[in-house]
Amino acid sequence: MGSIRVAIADDHKIFRKGVILSLRPYSNIKFVMEAENGDELIQGLASTEADVVLMDLRMPGKDGIEATKIVSKQFPNMRVLVLSMYEDERFVYHLMENGANGYLLKNAEPQEIRRAIMEVHEKGYYLNNFVNRILLKKSHARQKVVPSLNNEITLSDKEKDVLRFICMEFTAAEIAQKMEISARTVEAIKDRLMERFGSKNTAGLVFFAVKNNLIE
Repeated sequence: MGSIRVAIADDHKIFRKGVILSLRPYSNIKFVMEAENGDELIQGLASTEADVVLMDLRMPGKDGIEATKIVSKQFPNMRVLVLSMYEDERFVYHLMENGANGYLLKNAEPQEIRRAIMEVHEKGYYLNNFVNRILLKKSHARQKVVPSLNNEITLSDKEKDVLRFICMEFTAAEIAQKMEISARTVEAIKDRLMERFGSKNTAGLVFFAVKNNLIE
């Protein structure tokens, strides 16, 4: 596998340089761009080929929340990995449902940042223990609500299998082999589910599935 091209947006230069320096030992990660805010990031991405964007949230001008939505819309093949100091679950929900492929706290170790970059690049999403705890909390909260048949989400057996395998981090090719269908069919089912649930990417689809108890 070639190098993963990474852009980083953060208004603190010392932090940006620290992240870049901490990941320098990993030869498969190459930083191709730095930005101090969302405006600079969006402008730079138009002429810079990046695979993954490390996104801070609080920045002057266009903040990371708005920039994440724009990147998701204008550069659908790029992955956004939020790297923030905010532990508020509301930020996690909002970002993951609006284009982010993963959410890390700024106290994450370089090894985890590297792992997250690789996973969002290869699989489309990264869910760590921090995000999983929030999903579990949301799941338990939903179980206390009296169910309504009018709001029930129904899936075909094939859709359930594809969704389950996606949440287990299998690739389309691996899912196709397990289900004895074509990879193109897997991608079509995934795209249909994303459109149905309003998910912008694989991370959003997984987030929606776990949050709504669609997988066992």
